[in-house]
Amino acid sequence: QLVESGGGLVEPGGSLRLSCTASGFILDYYYAIGWFRQAPGKEREGVSYISGIGGTTYFADSVKGRFTISRDNAKNTVYLQMNSLKPEDTAVYYCAAIAARLPRSSWSDARSYNYWGRGTQVTISS
Repeated sequence: QLVESGGGLVEPGGSLRLSCTASGFILDYYYAIGWFRQAPGKEREGVSYISGIGGTTYFADSVKGRFTISRDNAKNTVYLQMNSLKPEDTAVYYCAAIAARLPRSSWSDARSYNYWGRGTQVTISS
């Protein structure tokens, strides 16, 4: 099971750090992690990815330069640091895991992952 935390309400231009913590299994270098988000009336979209080994990262074009992803295997946690937040970043954010390394062509496909959290709400509004 994955558990997301760190969501909330912030003003445009603000920052949030989301955490994804594994429960019941070790989130070590076997697992790649993806962050997704889903806004009301929209499809779930891939936001960012970090591989287990090597720390390869990918980002959606809409968040490049504003979001960073990192992992602390000792704490069984992956982080999504979100800066310069915009109203269009408002969504429920989910983390997902797969015991594999995903290529650039499939990291943002939700079907590539087999463990999911329940999501955390992020609202950007003044």
